[in-house]
Amino acid sequence: MDNKNIAVNYPGEVSLLKALLALTLIFLIPGLVAPIITLTKFLLIENTFSILSGTIQLLKEGQIFLFVLITGFSIIIPLLKIAVLFRLLSINKINTSNLDKYLHWMHLYGKWSMLDVFVVAVLVVTVKLGAIANVEMHYGLYFFSAAVILTMIITARIVKLTDTLKGK
Repeated sequence: MDNKNIAVNYPGEVSLLKALLALTLIFLIPGLVAPIITLTKFLLIENTFSILSGTIQLLKEGQIFLFVLITGFSIIIPLLKIAVLFRLLSINKINTSNLDKYLHWMHLYGKWSMLDVFVVAVLVVTVKLGAIANVEMHYGLYFFSAAVILTMIITARIVKLTDTLKGK
């Protein structure tokens, strides 16, 4: 194919991928603000956290490194990734070197994108092993996980379509 444009060559699939990106954003927002876990200690003290409230709490406690790390990986990068993927699907003329650069960074980030879900899972397992605390997972964790997984699937599909256009 002479035209190296995903939108021109695969208009139906691009429409589906854009709809999935919109769904991803719809999942990500409650995934960030809805409760993900409730910690109950000594049967009396109960703390419920969302990703957003957890990062704010880290900042209040002066845990700047963890605040920057979790805010970057959990909030900023997922939003940027959705924006970049939508942009890649929307542009009419693609500079292949820029496309390759964006897709390389997407793949590199993709390897780390489940880090947040893993950290929450480790926290849950660690706390559940303790006799003094109980952890209850909430729907925010499921929304967040779904958004991360959808982003990974969409990225992989865009990479496959791009490789097909390049003849790889």
